[in-house]
Amino acid sequence: MQDLYGREIDYLRISVTDRCNLACRYCMPTGQQEPAEDVLSFTEIVKIAEAAAALRVRKLRITGGEPLVREGICTLCAHLRQIPGIEELALTTNGQLLERYAAELKKAGVDRLNISLDTLHADRYREMTRGGQLAPVLRGIQAAQAVGFPVKLNVVLMGGFNEDEIEDFVQLTREQPLEVRFIELMPVGPGAELGANAYLPCEEVLRRVPELERMGQTEGVARLYRLPESVGRVGLISPVSCDFCCDCNRLRLTAQGTLKPCLHSDKEISLRGIAGEALQRKLRDAIGEKPDRRPEFQPGQASAGGRPMYRIGG
Repeated sequence: MQDLYGREIDYLRISVTDRCNLACRYCMPTGQQEPAEDVLSFTEIVKIAEAAAALRVRKLRITGGEPLVREGICTLCAHLRQIPGIEELALTTNGQLLERYAAELKKAGVDRLNISLDTLHADRYREMTRGGQLAPVLRGIQAAQAVGFPVKLNVVLMGGFNEDEIEDFVQLTREQPLEVRFIELMPVGPGAELGANAYLPCEEVLRRVPELERMGQTEGVARLYRLPESVGRVGLISPVSCDFCCDCNRLRLTAQGTLKPCLHSDKEISLRGIAGEALQRKLRDAIGEKPDRRPEFQPGQASAGGRPMYRIGG
């Protein structure tokens, strides 16, 4: 279905929980996770996804919080993948539990995985995540590759934290079929509190690794690059320095059942307790509420989104 500006809205991101087994400093304040009873049931999620598919949504992405902490997540994935019209089901995870669930997710019909990994140093990982361990993530990546998943690594660029690892991440793509995606730090929730000095534009990647060659295509919001003769590739996602509103094709469903037409707007539409044609009308309303462009902001200036990322769906 097209919005008022001619964009085809065919992508729904579904947050299944606000809970997470990490507490990354740019994402989640400590001690502020929502009680589990507030989240949508799996039955509610499937009904919303079915209504979205009836409006020609073709791609679903499961997010959180950390979706793998939600009991029964693989069963939900299997139901979502069977919805007529859904052509792709993806999932974003921090990888802590991926070694355990990779094969089951593949069997459930998940098509691809994005794994959040901001550093390759165990001490930095522990500091940024407030106690997380790097080793389970690395084992999870191996387990995902072993069962045939295409894997993308999401690396949030942060000044004073991981800019000296850009070259190391890029080198991973030389011999591994990975897509390393560098993402500019968005000023959402605690991300804004880190200040303007924490922001690094994606152009820093090209400055540090000038041998990267631009590939002809893009994939969604990512500009794609490749090292000469590499197996994998590099994606640059620039939501701050170069917004991609003109190509935005997505809606976001929070774990509490509200639909956000725009990540950086506090406009939300509740879908709880609605079914059938009324639910489709609400979805049409949300598509109609998508703005032409996001509200303007600068690095370090808080987005008007109204929620931190863990409560929107990362």
